[in-house]
Amino acid sequence: MKAFFARILARWNLTILPAIIKLGFLGAFGVSILDASSIPVPMDAIIAVYVWQDKPHCWLYVLLAALGSSIGGLVPYGVGRAGGELFLLKRISRERFEQLNSRFEKQEFLAMMIPSMLPPPTPWKLFAFSAGVFEMRPARYMLAIFAGRIVRWGVLAALVIEMGPQAVDVVAHHAKTAFAALLLIAFAGGIAWWMKRKRAKSAVPAE
Repeated sequence: MKAFFARILARWNLTILPAIIKLGFLGAFGVSILDASSIPVPMDAIIAVYVWQDKPHCWLYVLLAALGSSIGGLVPYGVGRAGGELFLLKRISRERFEQLNSRFEKQEFLAMMIPSMLPPPTPWKLFAFSAGVFEMRPARYMLAIFAGRIVRWGVLAALVIEMGPQAVDVVAHHAKTAFAALLLIAFAGGIAWWMKRKRAKSAVPAE
């Protein structure tokens, strides 16, 4: 436990992290808001320490951290909703924007929940920004984040209880594989959509 905590301290601030840990439930809630809204925080490590030190209340740390993350996520969402459309339209055509919007609306809940389940290096704030750009309903958006975080940190808590705080390393290792698989699926889906669109165009008789 000491070796694990020392390694985490070496990666982050020597005074801030211990102070957060001492805050208990309030710390889990507050720091998750900070992580989702602006400043990246090693949330998995913090959750692991909380759970290891207070196993009987592990579910409450997971619940409060998930709630805080869904609230903090309103910041990148709000930025995307306020000016994200103009930002994207400077880089892509209106037609392409509408295509992306249509595809997002069909699977918007999973499009936000799945990234919320995955730890870094998943570019989570990019998905949150996109949800704002495509005007996902705030309540549905927050529920998707909450559900994804419950899965992520619930699994982590179970692993910490079973394996100890080093479970964070196990999750981080498999997260890279999961993220690579997600990119591969997205790429394959994009290729399939492009081929379907191309066939549809070729099937239209010329006038």
